[in-house]
Amino acid sequence: MIWVLGLVAARPNWPIMLPFVILLVAIALAPLIAQHHWERHYHKLCVALTGIVCLYHLFVVKQSARVVHAGIDYVTFMVVVGSFFVVAGGIHLRVKSPSGAMRNTLFLFVGALLGNLIGTIGASILLIRPWIAMNKGRAAPMHIAFFIFLVSNIGGALLPVGPPLFLGFLKGVPFGWTLQNCWLQWLLTGAIVLAVFFVLDLVNLRARKRTIHESEITQWRCDGAQNFLFLFALLAALIAMRPGWREPLMVLIALGSYFATPQRIREADNFTFAPLKEVGWLFLGIFGTMIPVLEFMEQSADKLGLASEKAFFWATGFLSALLDNAPTYLAFFAAALGLHGYDLNDSSHMVRFISENGREVIAISLGATFFGALTYIGNAPNLFVKTIAEHARVPTPSFIGYIWKFAMPILIPIFVVISILFFR
Repeated sequence: MIWVLGLVAARPNWPIMLPFVILLVAIALAPLIAQHHWERHYHKLCVALTGIVCLYHLFVVKQSARVVHAGIDYVTFMVVVGSFFVVAGGIHLRVKSPSGAMRNTLFLFVGALLGNLIGTIGASILLIRPWIAMNKGRAAPMHIAFFIFLVSNIGGALLPVGPPLFLGFLKGVPFGWTLQNCWLQWLLTGAIVLAVFFVLDLVNLRARKRTIHESEITQWRCDGAQNFLFLFALLAALIAMRPGWREPLMVLIALGSYFATPQRIREADNFTFAPLKEVGWLFLGIFGTMIPVLEFMEQSADKLGLASEKAFFWATGFLSALLDNAPTYLAFFAAALGLHGYDLNDSSHMVRFISENGREVIAISLGATFFGALTYIGNAPNLFVKTIAEHARVPTPSFIGYIWKFAMPILIPIFVVISILFFR
């Protein structure tokens, strides 16, 4: 009886999870119902909901450590995201346009590869503007959706150079482990998504061909190429530096890139800090309100039916789509370790867990990276891409439209195939 009472007391109070639900509903529906008011006041809602949750943990249940950890995670997250945003925004790629279905497909494949080399954040910010230019005159919501699928999410499943796999690397997962163990699933998933895109883009091209004028054709060119050096410097700092040193160094690298880049290059990219500002406010709300949700996940892992690799794949995936895949990845990693009696913060435990339960690590890694593409808030680059596309006046799916018209009907059947083939 005492154990039961202790368990109930340890669980988060259900009403304190409501701010997270309210924020998700607001992000999904408010832009459709009252776009003008949402654009003016969304940051106030994020601050208010985060304040409610944080005050509850600080003064009611006296769990200040969780608020501090969430704050540190948010600051680290924004430093990494902001640094890549600033540096990649200093590179202006001029691409040959208009583009056909085959060239578009090859571009997305290269973008997915690049997502593993410079992270999905860097690749998304670097390539989204050239992608829009390539499809000038026939850009459709489909182009934004598939870019998010491949460049912003699936592309980051092999190397831990960005969220969410970077968090596993910090906890002791070897740098090349996911590349060695997930390459086949990555290749098959990417190939199927690219095949679907090629067919749909071919249909789009034939429908819009008469509206594309040959006078719009340009040649390939890269301005601000020196910022590739800054990108690789960011990667080196991300991988090699310890927390506490890493964040200030990344800020300095981003500042160096910003002041070393001629203003004309950023003007050619239509570079502004508006997308970073929007992502910053929204993820302040997400990181703040999800504190009790992650707490519940950690304490109730043994009651969530996580008894197989397939269960970890789908559970990690669907929660990643709602919570952002970086903290969800870490929460399920901690849950998996706890189920086997291991501690996430013990490096020797991590080594033994990976050697004994590698398939669970594969399932969690792929679930987090793949399913982050299901919603705009599943992964940080998704919102960047959406915001940049909207600022460029490109047809962009709404929050609900993205899920129901593209993510669910295209990605879920593919994930079912991956689940059947690799997680029986």
